[in-house]
Amino acid sequence: MGPILSNKTKRHSFLTLAFRESVIKRAIKIALIVGCILALINHGDRIIFQDMQSVDWFKILLTFCVPYCVSTISSVLAIKREIEINES
Repeated sequence: MGPILSNKTKRHSFLTLAFRESVIKRAIKIALIVGCILALINHGDRIIFQDMQSVDWFKILLTFCVPYCVSTISSVLAIKREIEINES
């Protein structure tokens, strides 16, 4: 049986922080901006010439997921660090 987590630790778990409304909104904004730029860089010619296939649309979807995940992880780590500073 693992160590018992304190209420503070549970309250500030990764998933709890990742699903904060502010974190989600920020990650969506960043994913839309960065995802569009990356999609145009990587698939712009296929989009313009209407030569997209199913696998290309899947790749574009993943292109938007990457900045969303990076933003979420970055936000959660920053919040956790801020909490540690304030609690010490």
